[in-house]
Amino acid sequence: MPLRFSLAKTVYGTRRRALCSLVLLAAVALAAGLGGHGVGERLAPGGWTPAHAQSTRADTLLADRFHAGQPQLLLLATAKGSIDAPEADRAGRALTARLTADPRVSWVRGYWPRQTPELRGRDGHSALVAVRFAGDESAVRAVSKEVTDRETRPGGALSVAPAGESALFSEMERLSTRGAMIAELIVAPLVLLVLLWVFGSLVAALLPVAVGAFAVLTTTALLRALSELMTVSMFVLNIATALGFGLAVDYCLLIVSRFTEELHGGARPVTAARRAMRTAGRAVVFSAVTVAAALGALTVFPLPLTRSLALGGAVVALCSAAGAFLVLPALLVLLGPQVNRFDLFRRWRGSGRPVAEGRWYRLALWVTRRPALVALGTLLLLGLLALPGAQARFGMYDDRILPASSPVARASQRLRAEFPADDEDAAGVVLPAVHVLPPGTDHSRPALRSAPDEPAVHAYAARLSRLPGVRQVTTATGVYRNGLRTAPAGPWAASFTGPAGTWLSVRPAADSALSPEGRRLTERLRAEPAPAPALVGGPGARLTDTEDALLGPMPLAVLLTVAATLVLLFAYTRSVLVPVKAVLLNALSLAATFGIIVAVFQQGRLEALIGPLRGPPTTDVVIPAVMFCTAFGLSMDYEVFLLSRILEEHRRGTPTRLAVATGLQRTGRLFTSAALVFAVVMASLAACDLVMLQLIGFGLAVAVLLDCTLVRALLVPAVMSLVGHANWWPASRRNGAPHQGRGELRDQPSAART
Repeated sequence: MPLRFSLAKTVYGTRRRALCSLVLLAAVALAAGLGGHGVGERLAPGGWTPAHAQSTRADTLLADRFHAGQPQLLLLATAKGSIDAPEADRAGRALTARLTADPRVSWVRGYWPRQTPELRGRDGHSALVAVRFAGDESAVRAVSKEVTDRETRPGGALSVAPAGESALFSEMERLSTRGAMIAELIVAPLVLLVLLWVFGSLVAALLPVAVGAFAVLTTTALLRALSELMTVSMFVLNIATALGFGLAVDYCLLIVSRFTEELHGGARPVTAARRAMRTAGRAVVFSAVTVAAALGALTVFPLPLTRSLALGGAVVALCSAAGAFLVLPALLVLLGPQVNRFDLFRRWRGSGRPVAEGRWYRLALWVTRRPALVALGTLLLLGLLALPGAQARFGMYDDRILPASSPVARASQRLRAEFPADDEDAAGVVLPAVHVLPPGTDHSRPALRSAPDEPAVHAYAARLSRLPGVRQVTTATGVYRNGLRTAPAGPWAASFTGPAGTWLSVRPAADSALSPEGRRLTERLRAEPAPAPALVGGPGARLTDTEDALLGPMPLAVLLTVAATLVLLFAYTRSVLVPVKAVLLNALSLAATFGIIVAVFQQGRLEALIGPLRGPPTTDVVIPAVMFCTAFGLSMDYEVFLLSRILEEHRRGTPTRLAVATGLQRTGRLFTSAALVFAVVMASLAACDLVMLQLIGFGLAVAVLLDCTLVRALLVPAVMSLVGHANWWPASRRNGAPHQGRGELRDQPSAART
């Protein structure tokens, strides 16, 4: 308390100090904006797979030692006539030569100059060039974009279109940027109208913009600094921006509402700001620390994506609280009563009514008169909504989530149709300690040890080709199907062996390796006895390693999140049952949200409204985790909103049910309005062309709307009413508060209810 009072006196003790503080904070925000400039170029497009996973080591070994593995960029070259026409052939050879001469390119495997039949399209008008780059994800992203821009320019004998993982990431970034801009243009007027209605004036409605800008600028600068120390995913910037804006609206609503109450009570601006920060400000601090601690628990997952999200989410929560605790009260002191100016909806806004006549108060009374029935019905509804989540099929999204108008989507579709021998989905099985001499090698040379290992590789390849889900196995000893060698080794077999060992290409029978079938195939490959310790890579192996990295530490992450939430809420409420209730209800709300996502985006329950699904019928293994981080943070924020006023009424001696009703009346409009603003922003993403953005936007909008309606407005009053005086144990025993039974509400005089 002395520290908080000293800070308050320093920042907004007088109008002059408030003005000086604002100038200083504006300078900090400006410096943060300059320091965070160019942060997007420092962020990594991936981060989905653990750095030390078996799939990562296998893919790195294939690329560095064998010049093989999955290419990062596929260039589909199409000629107007035959791909072998002289002009097209010269252009194709020149294309391959430019790529090969680039020092940033690790290897090139294309139709030219040897006119490899497998890399020629069935129609005779197209050919394929596969490219793998050197360097980390950021370097690959930069050089891939440069090569794509250079080689796909119109004109010339060949028309070149990009595909592959690198092109997919670039296209997703382009579509997400465009979608975010369109969403902002569409949603900005709607958000402004909602803020005008909620805050009651144009001046107050602009306050969250100032706080949100401060939070986002400082968070961006800190993310820029973090990118120098660790891999930071490009998705973190979007999530941090959305979460920062949502928290800024929440904190401003809570503090401005309390400030306005104090002004209406006759307090001067400085006094009103101090009282608002002493009450609402305390809730903001606990909310931010709770959100930061809960998100920080995600660092236990060994994924660069989740670790950077954990740090980015924690940072933006604390920066939003800093903006609300430093920027907002200084602005309120300077504005004073002017904060209520330009109320455009005054004509339709009802005059101030007693608390007991408010809609939220009457709703709470209705719930507390029949708490068991309301709790049971709401729990049953949330349980039904959560049921489809049990049928989730986890996978990863590929190019099929792109709109049909995307050039990358069109090129990828043509690749699947014209190049059935494409190995983009193939698994790479590396045997580092096993060597096989390529055909035509002089066996008298001692440099390569081979003869004893060749039968073992032959037997191993035959066994792999018999596994369920395997279409074909290709290696240095030949081509295998159904346990039989269907083709002997040819000149191409030299690429499957070298000083580092031998590797096998396992082509799956499934349409996509990024599916549950791909995971099961990876598990079979890793379980099959090999001539030496084997490393399995490829898309299916990456999915397996990512899913294992999320599921393995899950119990620890849940334990840390729950423990942090319980400890902080206990410190705030001095109650045992209230924090437990908050965690359980939040978990139920998130489970219902997950069930709705599976029903809509995997099972296609709303195809009549949103059209047919473009992506595979799976649920992305990473996106729900990313989305639930934001939803959990906002849910805890709304919980602290409601608890702050309920707790305040309880400490005044108000009975539990009356305290719940009063607290809901005081904060119900605030957290539902904050949820509405955030839901409108997120729902606008559903109009974007990228399925991933549609899922995130729709899921977050559903999560906050479920939380502020079914959970906060119905379940919380019902459960707290059922528990009664035990809500406040053990604090109530220490305080010596009298016990109130089920009739505590009706026994209160009517004056107490107002």
